Parts: sequence; C-alpha cells; structure tokens
Amino acid sequence: MDFKYDVIVIGAGHAGCEAATAAANMGSKTLLITMDMNKIGQMSCNPAVGGIAKGQIVREIDALGGHMGIVTDRSAIQFRMLNRSKGPAMWSPRSQSDRHEFIQQWIKTVSNTNNLNIWQDTVKELVIENGMVVGLKSALGVTFKAKSVVLTAGTFLSGLLHIGKNQQVGGRISEPASFGLTEQLQSIGFSTDRMKTGTPCRIDGRSIDFSKLVEQEGENDFHKFSFLEESKRELKQMSCWITNTNEKTHDEIRKGIEFSPLFNGQIQSIGPRYCPSIETKIVTFADKLSHQLFLEPEGVDSQEFYINGFSSSLPLQTQINAIQTIVGLENAQLYRPGYAIEYDFFDPTQLKHTLETKRIKNLFFAGQINGTTGYEEAGGQGLIAGINAHINCHGGNEFTLGRNEAYIGVLIDDLVTKGVDEPYRMFTSRAEYRLLLRQDDADMRLTEKGYAIGLATKNRFDQLQDKKNVQEKLTNFIKNTSIKPNDINNFLVSRNSSELKHGCKLSDLVLRPQLGIADLAKAVPALLAEIDTIPSKTEEIIEATEVLLKYEGYIIREKLIAEKLQRLENINIRGRIDYASVQSLSTEARQKLAKIDPETIGQASRIPGISPSDVNIILVLLGR
Repeated sequence: MDFKYDVIVIGAGHAGCEAATAAANMGSKTLLITMDMNKIGQMSCNPAVGGIAKGQIVREIDALGGHMGIVTDRSAIQFRMLNRSKGPAMWSPRSQSDRHEFIQQWIKTVSNTNNLNIWQDTVKELVIENGMVVGLKSALGVTFKAKSVVLTAGTFLSGLLHIGKNQQVGGRISEPASFGLTEQLQSIGFSTDRMKTGTPCRIDGRSIDFSKLVEQEGENDFHKFSFLEESKRELKQMSCWITNTNEKTHDEIRKGIEFSPLFNGQIQSIGPRYCPSIETKIVTFADKLSHQLFLEPEGVDSQEFYINGFSSSLPLQTQINAIQTIVGLENAQLYRPGYAIEYDFFDPTQLKHTLETKRIKNLFFAGQINGTTGYEEAGGQGLIAGINAHINCHGGNEFTLGRNEAYIGVLIDDLVTKGVDEPYRMFTSRAEYRLLLRQDDADMRLTEKGYAIGLATKNRFDQLQDKKNVQEKLTNFIKNTSIKPNDINNFLVSRNSSELKHGCKLSDLVLRPQLGIADLAKAVPALLAEIDTIPSKTEEIIEATEVLLKYEGYIIREKLIAEKLQRLENINIRGRIDYASVQSLSTEARQKLAKIDPETIGQASRIPGISPSDVNIILVLLGR
C-alpha cells in the first residue's frame, strides 16, 4: 500500500465527501479516512436536503461539479419547492431522502472516483513541520504523508451525548468520538470552543395513527437538484405528515425540565438559535399553546419516522410521556430517543477564504468544525476546501467565490470575517444580492467556473451551453414578437387581465403578474411552436426565461450595485498595515483588524465593530 498522497481528507461526512471527490476529480491523488465505510455521507439528523437558502447551496455545489445534488436526486422520496408564494429570489428546493439510499449513493460515488482511495481508521495526530502540515498518524499506527490535509471532523471531536442525566462519549449515537486533534491544535495556538446540537427520537411508523394526521404530499413536476439531464428522481415518492404539540405535551415537558441537560447546567456550550429543542421552545415561547411537528419518513422500505420539530435531550421517559400526548402518536413506539451532543469547533476567523488555516499551511477546515450546522453548509465548505487543497498541491490561483457570486461565498465570508457565536445556519436574508443568487440560475453563475478549474465535466459544460443558447433564443423571440389585440384579448379576459388597446411585444404580456410563458403559449401558436423546438429541459428553460423577463429591471439594478461595491473587494490589504500602531483607529477596530487580518477593504468593512470612518482611515493609509 502507498502511504503518500497529494490530499488527505479526514472524515467522510457531507464536507469530507465533497472535498475528497473534488480533489480527486481535479487530478490529486487523494485519500479519504473514515471511521466506518458503511456510514459514508450519513445523515446524522433529519433525512432531508435543502430548504430555505440551503437548497440554493446544493444547486451551487452541483453547478460547480460537486455531487450532493446528484446523490439527493437519486435518493429522493419527496421534493418540494419552498416559498413559491414569494419572489424567485426566495424559492428554495427541498427533498426528503431515503437515508439508506443516500449513503449507498455516496458509497458508490466515492468508491468509483478515480484517484480516490478510502482508509477505515481514526486520526490521532497531524504531522506538522516548519509551520506546514505534511501528513498524519492514525490510531492503527499508520503514518500517511500528504501535501494538503482537509479536516472535516463533524461532531466527532471530543463528542459527548446527553439524554437526561445519562452521558455517553460519542460522535453520534452508538459511534465513538475522536480525541487528540483538538488538544494538538490548541497546543499550536488554535482557538477552540464547544458547540451543542441535537436530534429528535425516531418512531416506528406502525405505531402512528395516520388517520389523525394531515398529509403533506410532495410535488411531482420537473424540479430537482442537479442541473444534469441524466440525474432523475426514480424512487417511490412518499408523503410527510403534520401534527401539533398541545398543552398536555407541554405539561409533560415541564415536569422533566429540571432533568434537562440544557437547563440544569449539564450543558454549557452554544446551541442553535434557529433549530431549538422542544424544551427550549416551551421555555422561550411559554405563551404558545402548540408547536407544529412534521413526521418525515426515513425511507421507502423503512418504518422509521423522524419527528421534525421535537429535538430533545430530556430523559427517555419524559420524551415518551410527552410524545404520547400528541394527536396520532398516542401509541408511539420509539426506535431510539432524541439526544443532544456537544463537540469541539474552531473559531473560523482563523481561516482564509480558501478555508486554509492561517496558522498552518496546507491545512484546511470544513464543515461543523468551523461552527456551522447543516449538511448543505458542510458540503459547500468541503467543495471549496477540496478544490483549494488540490490547487495548493499542483499550483494555480486560489479559488474563492464572492458574496455576489454564490451563497457559498456568503457563507464562507461570514465565517472567516465575523466568526460565530452560535451554530451558523444559512438564510436568504444573509445575502445582500439574493436576486442574483437564485436557485434557478446557479449553473449560469458557476458551471463555467467549475469547468475552468477542471472540476465540472465537459458533459456538464456542454449541457450548460446548449441551455444558454436555447434560453437566449426563446428570450429574443418573446422580446421581438408582436401581438395584436384581436389575437389575444379574449384570452386576456379569460385570465382576468386587461385587454390590449394597441399591439405590443409578447414580453410586455409576460410582465403581467397573471400571465406566464407557458400560459401564453396556449393562445399564441407562434410561441407554442417556438417552445416545441426546445430539445430538452423545456419546463426548466421556460421558468428561468420567465424569471429573467419579469425581474430584468431589478436584476440589472442589483448587478450595478454589486459591481460598485466589488471595487472594495479588489483592494488587497493583508500584510500591508500594522493595525496596532494606527492610533487614529479605535481600540476595538485595531484589535479586530489585527485578529482577522482581512484580505481586502471589502472584508474589513464587514467585520462587526468596524465603522465607515475606520474604513476611510485605512483607505487614507493605503493612499500614503
């Protein structure tokens, strides 16, 4: 066996899988180290991918040449486009996955990726020489050499599980924790802290009375995650189910609050604000009489159900008592209880935008180790870390994404600029340019970038070019085709839209909120004929074209704003200023600028506590 590699990735979760396949597909000899080869890509919490802003990240991963979108489509058992009642900047894809099939698809992917080997083991120590990582040592006593190392340890670093007073060491339930790396990195000078997350119990579907629940079906239209034509949803599609807690549920939870690790001092670490435990909800929102819950199937051939909204670390009996007060769950049988888990993470301000650490060269961090939460945030980081780990081995310009280019760019810039004081979760509200970062145009934004660095395939690039050509042709047709009142007025009246008094272009009608391209094609034979010439992805192209036409003015304005602010991103300042000696800066500004050492003026301006006057002082210093 060869023990020398270009890139070694530690951990085979969502960050690790994307990092390893990215580095290998770009040409690096890569090793993926995991504790258990049967749990590659494990969905530790709910069996779902995507959601508000998270779905955009997955589409960006796919557009660049990553795999999460493909794996999700192949394991999908329900798909929904969230926020369809709002504008397209808010539309967010979400998919329920068959948990077992999701793992199997990732195993197939990593096992059949050229240049990628897998080793089942635990890493105990990094080998660092002259401020540079050069390899690692495993629990089995093997020393591997590497030019770059990507650490994606998830919740496994010093992981500790809580179920009431019961505590177990582990990275997930029934899985061992990892020790040694945190202590080593702390001794080198890395800043670390503890975070907390949790998961609900799992219920046997045979004990659920579905007749009392509200069914939530999925959408069986053309939408999916991957832009690749050959990626499809092929599994049986299943429903989720809705129920609610009630006052009896809350009373049972209150009886056990004194035994909750979150409230009796047993857990001291930082928990997620936007995905709180059920006991936190009862305390924080004491006036609410009920909380909505979603019962999500774990797979086509499984009876296991996930209770979305009921994350808990209460004692087992308290969990059972509370759950059995809920409509439809009166006879619920548990497969396993919910639990909280504490784990080590590293302050992400210690990273560059490439996700390489500032302190140790060629060492990259990605995923929950950086203080994030969610499969999607982890996958996006893993992809960027894997790309740059490869570049560090073979040369080339570092690969980063701007805040105006991708949600992944927003995510990483937030982490390395602002740090985290709670598990970071992506929202559309975090992006200044969310109209530019829609889920429908991720391929238009990013596939050419992925192809240029050797990650996106020629097939993916060619599919994009075909789509662009067809979409441009359809757009031009709609903008240049005229319509007369006599040819359309009867149709407009039937759609409660005002009649035309004069002829106009088809694009003017598309701008009306009641009308869409597919709708107009029913009344305009020439438009229907044009649509019939589209060889593939017809519905996808129609939707994307319609969005561009309806929101063209807003999109142009947002691009102009982004371009103006981009000038600050092009002014590099790292290493050019001794902030501690600049007395005209406030004490807070000097301390924060010295700690973060921002790469550009733009990044400096986003550091919490840095005022516009501080930015002006830096610009004056650069002028001198």
